Amino acid sequence: MDKGRKQVRTSAPKQHLLAGMVLPMQVARKKEIGYFLTDGKEEVFLHRNEADGPLDMGEEVEVFLYHDHENRLAATMDMPYVGLDEYGWLEVVDLSSHMGIFLDNGINKHLLVFIDDLPKLRDEWPRPGDRLLVAIKRDPKGRMLAKPVTEAEVEKIAVLADHTMKNKQVEGTVYKVIQAGAFLLTEEDHILFIHRDEMTERLRLGQSVSCRVSFVREDGRLNGSMRERKEVQYGEDAEKLLRYLINRDGAMPYTDDTPADVVREKFAMSKSSFKRALGKLMKERRVEQVDGWTRVIHSESE
Repeated sequence: MDKGRKQVRTSAPKQHLLAGMVLPMQVARKKEIGYFLTDGKEEVFLHRNEADGPLDMGEEVEVFLYHDHENRLAATMDMPYVGLDEYGWLEVVDLSSHMGIFLDNGINKHLLVFIDDLPKLRDEWPRPGDRLLVAIKRDPKGRMLAKPVTEAEVEKIAVLADHTMKNKQVEGTVYKVIQAGAFLLTEEDHILFIHRDEMTERLRLGQSVSCRVSFVREDGRLNGSMRERKEVQYGEDAEKLLRYLINRDGAMPYTDDTPADVVREKFAMSKSSFKRALGKLMKERRVEQVDGWTRVIHSESE
């Protein structure tokens, strides 16, 4: 080759039809096993099994483009549950220990979530029948794949919770697992965290969970527990009085003889509620009333 001549490389024309597109195309050619569709520039094959019925030459149909099992760009008249650059819940249909998990997205070709995007511990992987919250992307080769949603994507759909959620039983699905616990998105789209200490079993990605809201955070997120709620030791009113006593070094100048207006002003509760709470604490030998005062009874071990 002449060293003075520059070598010119010609590249193939850039393909403008890509997986993930939904667009109208016309039937350009018919074959026994299907149809070749065109957008006026490029052709894509539509298998008869991917068509809603027999098609005529020149007929225009709306199709979704994807890569088939032989990695060829193909068309289907079935529409995906979740489109490109969208996110949503998809069901796990299969898994591969070497590749990852496969999701049903409404078309014949299942979506892959790569092993690198899954938890390192296999018992935290989703199982068939679980639902995974994923975003649909293209890989560097233009093929569609699914990725677990990022925290930023979850926050876009999350709803802030208020204090009325405390102690409510909720249903949720795990969207992220970390060493300390698991994050769920509830059916009401609240973000909820369950610490490992509050689990009755190790949770996996995509698992549906029923739990109790144990705490409502100031940022509108929830903490939850899978454990059965312990009996409230003294009742809410009794706990309130006990905290008040402890903050006053274990004594207060109020008893069940204290006037109702004073009780309401000091404790924001009725006289009857106040007496029931005190009665519960005295019955359990937590407090005693002496000379117009209520005092905490300390055990010998304290």
